[in-house]
Amino acid sequence: MNTVQKPTFRFVLILAMTMALLPLAVDVYLPAFPDIAKDLNVSVHEIALSISFYIFALACGQLVAGPLSDRFGRQRVMLTGLAIFAVSSLLVAQSSSLTELLIFRACQAFGGGWAAVCVPAMVRDRLSGNEAARLFSLIGLIMISAPAIAPSLGSALLHFFGWTSIFIVLSIYSVIVLILLKLVIFNVPHKQPPFDPSINVWSRYKAVLQTRPAMRFMLLQGMVFSVMMIFISHASFIYQGHFGVSANEFSLLFGANIVLMMVINLINRALLKHYPPERLLRYSLSLQGVGILLLIVVSVFSNNLWLFLAAMMITVGSMGAISPNIQAVYMEYFTKHGGTAAALLGATQFSMAGLLSAATALLPESLISIVFAQAACSAICLLLIFTHHEKPKPQRTQTAPHTAPHTAPTLPNTEIH
Repeated sequence: MNTVQKPTFRFVLILAMTMALLPLAVDVYLPAFPDIAKDLNVSVHEIALSISFYIFALACGQLVAGPLSDRFGRQRVMLTGLAIFAVSSLLVAQSSSLTELLIFRACQAFGGGWAAVCVPAMVRDRLSGNEAARLFSLIGLIMISAPAIAPSLGSALLHFFGWTSIFIVLSIYSVIVLILLKLVIFNVPHKQPPFDPSINVWSRYKAVLQTRPAMRFMLLQGMVFSVMMIFISHASFIYQGHFGVSANEFSLLFGANIVLMMVINLINRALLKHYPPERLLRYSLSLQGVGILLLIVVSVFSNNLWLFLAAMMITVGSMGAISPNIQAVYMEYFTKHGGTAAALLGATQFSMAGLLSAATALLPESLISIVFAQAACSAICLLLIFTHHEKPKPQRTQTAPHTAPHTAPTLPNTEIH
């Protein structure tokens, strides 16, 4: 009987590098906002619109690429997306107006969405259950090093070479990932569910959307990601505007959130050996709720930078366990149409977060407004997870074993050497 062999660390590392492209492209240019605004003769607030454009285009790219990856294979879609990202990054560096910046950033995100949407599908092609959750967690652990170093990298590039060098480096990075995918991941046949030519794109999306239990987790991912995106969108105002720190200090304070995220991710991986991902998801969302409450208390009754930093570290750091567990629980429902399911998850995540983070620009520019916006999203997350009951474990009878409805098919050797 064939058994599933675990993907190697090399496989995980390259997939994580692919996923890291998305947060890297968002966080690395945050310290350069004032310089970009000055060069393009616009306000910093207008430059912040490029984040929302990026997020929406990323969602569109994933919606297009998900079904394409089910139809034409993961390789073609991922490599094409990285090529689009590389070229668009160079065009961003040549932008001479806000309009050009927004258009080229949208193209950049569209290509990035093509590459990223295939990663959860490739994991689901191979593993399920707690094993999939642990692999998602490992990918997340490697991936979140990107936002940890991104602001510092951006500050260094800005200081020595100017803001255009940031996007040139992003282009080079995407080409490196493209080459690694081609030479390491796709140098052997990739096993994925067989393509059925009778099923069109709309049928695939319909099949995913009709999987009602999974929709709760798709919405949950969108809301919880909004908590973090609201912070990212206003991080420069919070630390540099409200608390008055320098660009270098901003990079350190921003990176502190990622440090705790990595620690919580490691704890989550260890706990997955003993607990199902949905239970750990409840714990981690509760931890984020505690962080939000602390943020409210600090914002209302104190203006202490270090207390605020500690509370924000808890709020953002809990994402180290939340995201991989949501992905694992959601993807468990889809033994077929994995690319399409991943596309909907990613598109919902980024479109909701982009819309809500953009909407916060309409609120008064104050610390408490930002925190209450995060609190509203967190409250919805807690409502969604605590009104959902975990699926009971399959019970065996004396006549025949009971099979879980979404058990992954047995695959041949899929280890990548």
